Amino acid sequence: MSVGQPIPSALDRIAEITARAHAKRLAVFLDYDGTLTPIVDRPEDAVMGEQMRATVARLATGCMVAVVSGRDLPDVRERVGIASLVYAGSHGFDIAGPAGLQQILPQAQEAVPALDTAERSLHAALGSIDGALVERKRFTIAVHYRLVRETDVPAVNRAVDAALAALPSLRKRHGKKVFELQPDVPWDKGAAVRWLLAALDLEGQDVLPIYVGDDLTDEDAFRALVGRGVGVAVLDAPRATAAGYALRDPSEVRTFLDALADVR
Repeated sequence: MSVGQPIPSALDRIAEITARAHAKRLAVFLDYDGTLTPIVDRPEDAVMGEQMRATVARLATGCMVAVVSGRDLPDVRERVGIASLVYAGSHGFDIAGPAGLQQILPQAQEAVPALDTAERSLHAALGSIDGALVERKRFTIAVHYRLVRETDVPAVNRAVDAALAALPSLRKRHGKKVFELQPDVPWDKGAAVRWLLAALDLEGQDVLPIYVGDDLTDEDAFRALVGRGVGVAVLDAPRATAAGYALRDPSEVRTFLDALADVR
């Protein structure tokens, strides 16, 4: 998909999508920030509204729903607050759900000392840059620069690269106004989605997986579902995406999820 090439609205094609879901089991995967909540300047201010929570809870009564987030697992689970859901935190490195479902990638555990070192380095390097925020999670580090002056963004990028240069067990990923340091292993949101489909016996032709997300890291999940499911990108501006459909904002996400819940 080329940059700027329009893709159809999931709401305009809702009949097409629900027709695919007819007589199938749904498996719905949702990002949190920018999908279930609007994007905000500070991560702690991303609060899920009660109407969205009610919609997600209603959908979860009829199918498997998982929230796949870059946030720490306890953080996103508390913010969503629906016990019946599956939660994948730290971009899928940390997964938990009902009936004892749990998956922590061993390589992520092994990378914790390197993440500790990177965290100290980043705090030291970025302390003098106004607006730079280092957010440590269990298995990743997010360096937010949404509040940084445009002229200071290259300095933030250099600090991240400098921390990474001494730690070959980590990698750098890009998101919306954020750099992420993660364990450098073949795992991402797409791998987490594939693992969950297998672990929950949802790999058959009678299952339609649907993934809704807004960030660049969600592209891994969209690619994982090409040819087997539905990818819906939440886009505030045109960009290249592997998703087949688009929504504009969390309000449209809620309308879309309500329509899926009606199918169930």
